[in-house]
Amino acid sequence: MSISFSGSELINIAIDIERRGVAFYDTMARSTESAATGDAFRYLADMERQHIQTFQDMLTEADKLQLLESYTQEHAAYLVALVDSAVFTDDLVTGEMVTKTDSDIEALELAISAEKDSVLFYYEMRDIMPRPTHPTINRIIAEEKSHLRQLSQLKKGLSR
Repeated sequence: MSISFSGSELINIAIDIERRGVAFYDTMARSTESAATGDAFRYLADMERQHIQTFQDMLTEADKLQLLESYTQEHAAYLVALVDSAVFTDDLVTGEMVTKTDSDIEALELAISAEKDSVLFYYEMRDIMPRPTHPTINRIIAEEKSHLRQLSQLKKGLSR
């Protein structure tokens, strides 16, 4: 048995991931005591908003996209597991995270984990999306990796 995702389903999953990222970063920016951490979280929220717009632009053409392969049930389950295990699983959890983080370092660790999850998902998404979408998805992957580096550097700075 084979399960397939449509292009619009994958893009809508990506939009949801980015929306939850915006909610997380906005909440964390308001909650941090460090000006540098707050600025970083606000910047990341703005970048996630840009990603939402990019994916929404892709969505207008999504139903015309011919995906590169269909997935076996096992591979489809892997994609679903990536999304389900992500830090940004729902808006309520995003709010609860703020109350559970005792420090900016813990908040940064959550953000780092979320960015790693995003990169993994977007690599998988790229593998089944048609080649014309790859440059856009590659750009988002590069930006997510950049977020990861920025968060790691900020965490190192706070750890000193």
